[in-house]
Amino acid sequence: MSAKFNSEIAVIGIDIGKNSFHVVGLDRRGAIVLRQKWSRGQVEVRLSNLPPCLIGMEACVGAHHLSRKLTSLGHDARLMPAKYVRPYSRGQKNDFRDAEAIAEAVQRPTMKFVATKTAEQLDLQALHRVRERLVSQRTAIINQIRAFLLERGVAVRQGLRFLRAELPRILARPCDVLSPRMVRVLEDLAADWRRLDERIERLSSEIEALARRDAGCERLMSVPGVGPIISSAMVAAIGAGEAFSKGRDFAAWLGLVPKQISTGDRTILGKISKRGNRYLRPASTENCLSSASKSARPRLEDGCRGGPGSLPDLAELPAQPPARHCGDRARPCDAIGPRLPA
Repeated sequence: MSAKFNSEIAVIGIDIGKNSFHVVGLDRRGAIVLRQKWSRGQVEVRLSNLPPCLIGMEACVGAHHLSRKLTSLGHDARLMPAKYVRPYSRGQKNDFRDAEAIAEAVQRPTMKFVATKTAEQLDLQALHRVRERLVSQRTAIINQIRAFLLERGVAVRQGLRFLRAELPRILARPCDVLSPRMVRVLEDLAADWRRLDERIERLSSEIEALARRDAGCERLMSVPGVGPIISSAMVAAIGAGEAFSKGRDFAAWLGLVPKQISTGDRTILGKISKRGNRYLRPASTENCLSSASKSARPRLEDGCRGGPGSLPDLAELPAQPPARHCGDRARPCDAIGPRLPA
């Protein structure tokens, strides 16, 4: 490409593929001046010869690595969610159209960008992905063991620890309950279960050790209900959180805000949107609910006549004032508290 041609390019949109990349370049007026297909090895070489420009890509596999490379070359590389790029696509669907839509979307001042992850964040994220897969496989094995036992009329109380404690005793039963073939199948499944437990424990220990050495994870773990798994997953996902201007933006990204369907003067808030990170949101909500239930649990050992573990006497509880009536209808709000002065 000539020097004059290179100087005209101001914005580049790259549609990332496994082996080939479709590149569309725009000048300062928005006209297309570059429309080429490059191989993976040509991307860095050709972009290193261009003056610094704005480069947009979808946040997909390999985008963070390429973004770090292009940033080191002096370009302004930005990543965007694919669902935010789709409205800018025009005409039929092909790779060059996708690259053109990316080049259009990256220039929008209201576009929500994805922060480029460091190599350390991707390593930590990989540990969480592997651990999540192993936990899913362990759950599948446990469900299969329970299904095989129920087919033989053996029911075990719900919960991982109960099945772990009862399975050796069940396998030692006489053959009239379980056939020798079924015993061998269950023993193989139990061995797979033990191997998965060992791998999950090793990964959990490694994640906990990394979280203890990270300052961001340590600050997050000071919040009640947040442990090494959640804190490290959060740091791997958002880093230091520079992409969010306030805490509510992070809650919306996580999917913990109500779904809004509003029009005109009507504000309609629905159920929790659940639009965000499917790995981080369930773990956060479960641990927060567990922490809240522990803090709300009554301390029976304090102020009870019967000592620790006994229930408080009903006479010690404050009397609830009766609800006031208006005519023949009770007012439920008065049962909650007194009326406020007008």
